[in-house]
Formats: sequence, structure tokens, C-alpha cells
Amino acid sequence: MTAEDALAEALGREISLNEGLTTEPGGTVVAHSNLLDHYTDEDETWSSATWADHLADPSLEHPFASGPDGDRRAILHVTTHMHPLDRELNHAEWSEIGYRIARVAGIAPPGDDQACQWIAVQAQPGRLDVIANLVRLDGTWSAQPRRLLQTLVAEARSIEADLLLHSSHRQDSPRRDRAPGLEHVASPRVPTATGPLAGILRQLAAEQSGPISTVRQLVEEVGRQAATLPGDQTKAAARDLFWTARRLYGLQEQLGEIASRLQPSEPSAALAPARPVQAPAASRAAVR
Repeated sequence: MTAEDALAEALGREISLNEGLTTEPGGTVVAHSNLLDHYTDEDETWSSATWADHLADPSLEHPFASGPDGDRRAILHVTTHMHPLDRELNHAEWSEIGYRIARVAGIAPPGDDQACQWIAVQAQPGRLDVIANLVRLDGTWSAQPRRLLQTLVAEARSIEADLLLHSSHRQDSPRRDRAPGLEHVASPRVPTATGPLAGILRQLAAEQSGPISTVRQLVEEVGRQAATLPGDQTKAAARDLFWTARRLYGLQEQLGEIASRLQPSEPSAALAPARPVQAPAASRAAVR
């Protein structure tokens, strides 16, 4: 995927030299890399084509840069879809989501003036697109989390809790968080003495059907109802409930990891998380 392709997808239309995208409050570009002011005047509005060129520039300046596995596909595209029942977010909230995604994805480490060039685009209802070039300004490849997808999922839940957004993990919510290329191919497992223990932990950690999941969903539902009631105390209670649900989700993940360690497997044919892949984010995110 090129920068032009990613930006066109974010806008929902072809990029153009005649369409201006502004960084002003209420504008389409709600967040961006911290050195953008070095490239543009304060009052200048760039065309969408110019923004795409800006995102592509690091690859042109450092044509031999590549990732740890030799991959030169430098454009990262993270798409966040809000839940249909979420309230409308203001410019500052969209901006905060953009910066948080950029930080956890490793493209905008705090205080790093050689980090990646990136922008967050809010052009379509209920959707935010973060587009970055993984080639840093110093010509090196950005250091991303080893488990990028899981990191984005965890941050999405944190954003949901902090902004009191509707959870996308209720049992009655549409399941839209899987895409080809992400599922792992199961391999035959060798029976071991720890196998039954791992099975118990996996049942506890099951995201949609396990007992912890049931408690978490009830806590989230009470939190949503509390958030609609008047009074500062109920709002504070709602925040505490969402944080509790987030900790329960973290417990599920931890139990799943322990289960994996208890039950070794044969070498598996896990599919590489090639672009595009999707994950739940403040309702869903796609990494391209």
C-alpha cells in the first residue's frame, strides 16, 4: 500500500491537488508528527496530494531502509471505527485518540525529534485513520511493538474506558474484528500432563464465552448505565467500572498466555499478520 492509497482510503475518495486538508481545529488532519511545522507555514493548507507526498518522502530519501525482516513496505495504516452507539467525539478527543495510537504503535516516541512522519485523518463519520511512514527521519526503521496488534487492542480498550465509549466486546455486538491473514492455523498438539490445566485456563480466558468474560460484560453494562445518570458521583463510578472491566480483560489475556506456556505445541503454521489485518479498537482497528 502506498501513501496515496492509504490517504485515499481514509478520505473515502481519490486524493487531489485541488482539495485542501487543514490542521486547524475542526479540520480533517486532527493530529500529526511534531516536526510538521518545519515543513509548512502556519496559515498554509496542503492539498491531499501534498499530504500523501509528505508521507511518502522518507522512503524516497532513504530508499534502502527496510524492516528487521527485510520488508520495505513502509506505510502503516491504522483505522479506528467507533461503535454505532458511541456519542459524537469533538476535535480534541479525535486528536487525543490519534496521538495515543501513534505512541503505542512506536511511530511517535515522546521527545524523539527523529521519529516517523505521520498524520491522523478524521474524514468519515465515526472513523479515524492514522497513516505513517515507518522510515524515521534519521533513515532507520521505527521500532514497533513485537505484538503490534495486541498492543493496539489493549490501547483501544483503554481509550474506550477513558472516553466512556461503548464497548465493542458485548456478546450482542456484531463480530467484525476478524480478517483473513490474522487467524492462526491450529496444529496438532502433543498430549502432555499440563494439557488439562491449559484447557481449564483457556476456558477461563475465553473472550466471549468464559466466566470472566460474563463478569466483565456485566461490569461494562453497569458502567454504561451509570454514565447516563446525572451527578459527578455516578460519572466517577462509571469510570471506575470501566477501569475494572479493563483489568478483567487484562486478566483474561494473562491467563491465555499462561495457558500457552503450560501446553507446548508442535511447530505451527501461523499465518503472518500481513497487511491488511484488523482488530477491535475503539470499536475496530485495521493495520495495513
